[in-house]
Amino acid sequence: MKAIVVGGGPAGLRAAMTLAQHGLEPVLLDEAARPGGQGYRSPAPGIALDIAALMGSQKAKYERLHRQFEAARDTIDYRERTSVWAIDGHTLFIERNGHTNVLTFDSLIVASGATDRIVPLPGWTVPGVFSLGGAQIALKDQGALIGRRVAFLGSSPLLALAAKQYQATGATVAGVFDTAPFYAKIRAVPHLLHAPHTALRGLSYLAQLRMSGVPLHFGIEPVRIEGCDRVETLVLRDRTGREMHIDCDAVALGYGLKPETQLAELAGASFAFDKSFRMWLPVIDADGRAGPDLYLAGDGAAIGGADAAEASGTLAALALLADTGHTVAQSQIDRLRASIKRLRRFQRGLATAFAWPHRDAGALPGETIVCRCENVSAGDIRAALGVGLIPPELNRVKAITRCGMGRCQGRMCGPALQEIVAAQSGAPVATVGRLRTQAPIKPIALSAAEMPR
Repeated sequence: MKAIVVGGGPAGLRAAMTLAQHGLEPVLLDEAARPGGQGYRSPAPGIALDIAALMGSQKAKYERLHRQFEAARDTIDYRERTSVWAIDGHTLFIERNGHTNVLTFDSLIVASGATDRIVPLPGWTVPGVFSLGGAQIALKDQGALIGRRVAFLGSSPLLALAAKQYQATGATVAGVFDTAPFYAKIRAVPHLLHAPHTALRGLSYLAQLRMSGVPLHFGIEPVRIEGCDRVETLVLRDRTGREMHIDCDAVALGYGLKPETQLAELAGASFAFDKSFRMWLPVIDADGRAGPDLYLAGDGAAIGGADAAEASGTLAALALLADTGHTVAQSQIDRLRASIKRLRRFQRGLATAFAWPHRDAGALPGETIVCRCENVSAGDIRAALGVGLIPPELNRVKAITRCGMGRCQGRMCGPALQEIVAAQSGAPVATVGRLRTQAPIKPIALSAAEMPR
């Protein structure tokens, strides 16, 4: 029986190790150069980086996962720098080092992780603006700072973490600017108590930043980013309506995370709209089953954080094993289910504490570039809706404007596109649809365009 795991983050590593512990030799495909995913990313060889300072209280978990994977590596067919760009039935289309190939499987676990959720603003195309995840990749992978004076903007618990990491590495933090009001954090406390240690850790990050003199602002409104060859100023509006001009040479932008669901869709998963997160999520059962021979784990199924990712990777592997006739311990399954349920409830609390600013996204100024790949503005999207699309639907708007047709396949522009279409048409956001996935889901080299026969 051939089992393939896609994704080398905590969920994928745990899934592969669990399969190997039960006598299988799974294939683990990882588009990164080293295992660990985003949260537990390993620095490139030769990079002088104090990983203990970056990981803080998570250092022990980081080290344990990497140590255990290295010990199990001989039992896993680990293939780094390997991208899956299409799925057809039980066949994966992969690219590695410019060469395309195919792999067949009997069972598939997709642990594709998540990407940043972005609300564009005027000037976000100026050099020096990074997604929050991109800023962390630059630091943790290459030991590089995106700037010397960095502003952190958005609505995400990762803002404080990334700011703390940048400060520990020598950058000046111009401030942490949260679009969600502070009272939203208080309102979310009952949900956040599902993971009190994680909640306290987040509060400690804010306290450390405050004590070191970093400005913290809540309930702010982004106005624009100014600069020509480089970011120079971040312009915001505070709760009183006063404009704030923040001197900085880089901006890290993030509004939480959204699951990477493209592979799940191509593999046959169904989707349902989630009102709490205002996004479409794949439909899975309690153990991660998404269809015949298909299992989803980690943030690629539902945002839950690193602990939930590890647990759901193990659980998905146990479900696969049970479905293929292996004996698994029901007590272990029950413990994992309970843990994941608790941690994902915590994430729903975070969705309240760090709310997605859908009204701001729907009301972006007309000149704001929404799709950077195709240079499509908010005004272009509204003009397309003006031709009388009944009912308004994202893929029809995409066909007219090309918003979402670029290299990122709508990963960056899709959330804002959804809100603009809903706001402009007056339709409920759940009714305007979602961008359909098209292969290749990631750019592939021209040298790999000819498929093997």
